[in-house]
Amino acid sequence: MIEFKFLETTRILLRDLTPELYQQVMETYTDNELMKFFGYQSFAELEGEKNRFQLGMTMSGKSFNYFHLIEKKSEEVMGWCGYHTWFVKHLRAEIGYVLNQDKYKGKGYMKEALLPVLNYGFESMSLHRIEALISPNNEPSLKLIRRFGFTQEGYLREHYMNDNKLDDSLIFSLLKYEFDYHKIIESLIRKEST
Repeated sequence: MIEFKFLETTRILLRDLTPELYQQVMETYTDNELMKFFGYQSFAELEGEKNRFQLGMTMSGKSFNYFHLIEKKSEEVMGWCGYHTWFVKHLRAEIGYVLNQDKYKGKGYMKEALLPVLNYGFESMSLHRIEALISPNNEPSLKLIRRFGFTQEGYLREHYMNDNKLDDSLIFSLLKYEFDYHKIIESLIRKEST
C-alpha cells in the first residue's frame, strides 16, 4: 500500500505526489484507480498522463512536487497545485495549478491551497525563488498570484502552444525573504472582510 503525506486546509486535503510516489502509482494502479486518483473525467486525460509518465517526468537536475487538491466534503480530486519545474540545484521552481472541473472554479479553492503550497516550497523544498508563468489573458490567475505578493518581471512573447496557437506569458517571481506566511494570512482575512 502506498502511503501519502497530506497538507490540510479548512476545505481541502492536499495529497503530496513526489516523483517516487508518482512512479509507484503509475506502475501499480489500474486504469479505473488512476482515473479516480487524478480526478480525470475521460480516458483521453488518462492517456495524456500515461504519455507524460512514459516520456519521463524528471530529468537531470530537474524534478517536481505536486499536491492533488481533494475536497473534504465530496472526497473528489478537484485538481492540483505544485511545482512542475523544480531546479533542485538552483533552489527555484515554477508553480502551476489547475482545477479539473468548472464546478470548483470561483469558490476560492486555489487561494486556500496556494498558501500552504508556497510555505511548503520555501520550508520543505528549500526553495529561494518560486516562479509563475501566466497568460496575460488569464485574469483569475493573475489576480491570485498578485494577491500572494508575486512580482512581475517580464513578458515572454509567443512562449507556449495553446490550441495550435502560440501565446505569450507574463513571468512572476516570489523570493523567500519576500514571503511572510502570517502577513499573507492577515492580508487575506482583511480582503475577505471588506
